[in-house]
Amino acid sequence: MRGSYKTKSKEYIDEEIKSFTNGFTIKELKDSLDNKNIKVGLTTLYRHLIDLEKKEIVKKYYDDINVAHYKVTIPTESENVFFLKCVKCEKIVPVDCECINDFYLHVLKQHKFYIQSKNIILSGICNDCKNFIRL
Repeated sequence: MRGSYKTKSKEYIDEEIKSFTNGFTIKELKDSLDNKNIKVGLTTLYRHLIDLEKKEIVKKYYDDINVAHYKVTIPTESENVFFLKCVKCEKIVPVDCECINDFYLHVLKQHKFYIQSKNIILSGICNDCKNFIRL
């Protein structure tokens, strides 16, 4: 079994993912690296993102058409994190507050349903975009 070691490619990936404040797809990350003439193979990208996900440095979630997205995580005390995704600008905001834990407990007690997903995404319109539409 191979050990984990730091390569130049992994360092480039680690630096590049920090530039995506609203999350990214593999394609977006690959295109961004390619545009900077940094050649990293797709296999390396996938494997390194799996490692980063295991270390909880990135979170993986799927959009409504089942495309995988990644977001650099913000360390939280709770393991139950909701994400809010703006349907206009695609900004993603983690929501980590006590009310999330209350919601999980409510669903368990009132609806007899245990939520296992830690990557729940609620879609809507962010405050910055709401001025552009009529509610």
